[in-house]
Amino acid sequence: MDLRHPAKPRPGDRVAVVSPSAGLPAVLPLPYELGLTRLRAEFGLEVVEYPATRRMGATPEERAADLHAAFADPDIKAVISSIGGDDQITVLPLLDAELLRANPKPFFGYSDCTNLLVFLWNLGIVGYHGGSVMVEFGRPGALHPLTERSLRAALLGSGPYDLVPAAEFTDLARRWEDPRTFDAAPELEPAGGWSWHRPDRVVQGPSWGGNLEILSWLLMADRGIKAPEEYEGCVLFLETSEELPSDEEVFRILRNMGERGLLRRFPALLMGRAKSWSFERPLPPERRVDHRARQRAAVLRAFERYAPDTMIVFDVDLGHTDPQQVIPYGGQVRVDGPARRITVTY
Repeated sequence: MDLRHPAKPRPGDRVAVVSPSAGLPAVLPLPYELGLTRLRAEFGLEVVEYPATRRMGATPEERAADLHAAFADPDIKAVISSIGGDDQITVLPLLDAELLRANPKPFFGYSDCTNLLVFLWNLGIVGYHGGSVMVEFGRPGALHPLTERSLRAALLGSGPYDLVPAAEFTDLARRWEDPRTFDAAPELEPAGGWSWHRPDRVVQGPSWGGNLEILSWLLMADRGIKAPEEYEGCVLFLETSEELPSDEEVFRILRNMGERGLLRRFPALLMGRAKSWSFERPLPPERRVDHRARQRAAVLRAFERYAPDTMIVFDVDLGHTDPQQVIPYGGQVRVDGPARRITVTY
């Protein structure tokens, strides 16, 4: 595919903040306002909000209208999601593909925003998996330095960027309703670096993937997933959410992608560190370690069956983890196994 990198904003430019999944800024304003403040003060950008940005329960039509308005406005230089959700798939049929194709903008989001990233990829527009206002920009205490460098390079810059393994991480959280949450940065634990499987070659290609659960929904709805051969030679990247899908569910999704003929098209996979804690399932440390190990084993089992030659890098800092590094969606990714190096193109 001929994938285009839309021009990036510069300090002083206007950027859109939208809620294409859920208007959580309406009920959890503290991280949202903090994220807006940092976009203005630390990144030098002027924020423009839309009618559904702070409205819980906005209809798919209203959310689609916000996206159309943001992309069509020539003064808007990037579009950033407030957060994810769980029903952005209902917005996709309402989107004007020709309007978006004619007015490409860098779009930042992940999790449920995998829907829109897939839609833009199909239009030949490079998007950016990462960088929501409420989570990354609104992080308590301060932006993590690794996250900040990646966000700045992806949002305001262009060209190659080397990802680096985080020395420390967390996937725990504190309540956003409590102002005290924002007094200090989260406590971190040792990350342990990346883990490589079959690192015997160099692979380079455009990226495709996102949140595994959302991709499974798109496959079930037959919405936006192309014929397997369209992904030949792409670098796959995947991550799982705070819903903590079991290792068996992860295997079954990947198995079904393999049965469709998808997995063998990807010579390399970047697998995000598995989210292993949520308010609904606050796993103790030993069970969190076990959850991540089981998910890794499930991924290896699926690829051993359907794509045994694929090179895999585990515990990459993408998706639902802190710190988070932005992955260009459709941008070139170079995975150098012998050098243990990952370079993305923003």
